[in-house]
Amino acid sequence: MNPEDKRLLRAFKRLREEDRAMLLAFAEFLETRARPAVPEAMQPQPLPRPERETVVGAIKRLSATFPMLDRAKLLNETSVLVTQHVMRGRDALEVIEELEVLFQRHYEEHTRGGSSS
Repeated sequence: MNPEDKRLLRAFKRLREEDRAMLLAFAEFLETRARPAVPEAMQPQPLPRPERETVVGAIKRLSATFPMLDRAKLLNETSVLVTQHVMRGRDALEVIEELEVLFQRHYEEHTRGGSSS
């Protein structure tokens, strides 16, 4: 394990449970940004929402559904919703529904050539 990995693991172990969940959600979100760019003309590939979906699972599903969106432009709004769920106990279903609206809005702006592309 390299020094950076060890440092991250030490910091992770010192966090409270809810902070660990938030860090993992954020890391998984950043991981989706690292994937190669997809062609502009790609259409959404809707995936069914599982019956018992987590907020992180919803972000992964929506990222797969809308691979053409720039994750960096979704980062702020997505992290606010994750924080509301993890830190403030906002209901997961409520947050997931808002995430779906958020991704759809960014997709519509993307197809119009708006600022979310």
